[in-house]
Amino acid sequence: MNERPGSPRPTVIRSLAVTADDLVSALEATQRAGRPVVLRVTPPFNGRMRARIHVAGGESEDYTDPAPLHFEPTRFLEADAPTYPEVDETRPDPYDVDEHHTLHTQAVAAWRQSIRSFFRTAITLDTPDGPHEVSVKYLG
Repeated sequence: MNERPGSPRPTVIRSLAVTADDLVSALEATQRAGRPVVLRVTPPFNGRMRARIHVAGGESEDYTDPAPLHFEPTRFLEADAPTYPEVDETRPDPYDVDEHHTLHTQAVAAWRQSIRSFFRTAITLDTPDGPHEVSVKYLG
């Protein structure tokens, strides 16, 4: 029987790979829909791991010990990152529905591009052994 290499301990992780588009989508889904979208790392753990976009809840019982690691997407952002543009923030005066749609679409596109410059290069994992810092590499 072949066993997958790895460890049940997240402290073996040195770096996480995250697709930049996954992180932006997770941030947007959390803001727009209020859905529990996270970046998830599934065990067994190795030195280099991939964090993938995931809608939290309804976890498989295959992952009981250790459980997958779930990260709120904002953990990957610097503290001064811009917030997602709210619809009311892009409302023109006087109001015109077509202009509002255009302005909001432009604001969201600008946010999607600018938010990438606020991605953190390291995050801290909360582990049973205490805090553990890992580097983050963005793909795409």
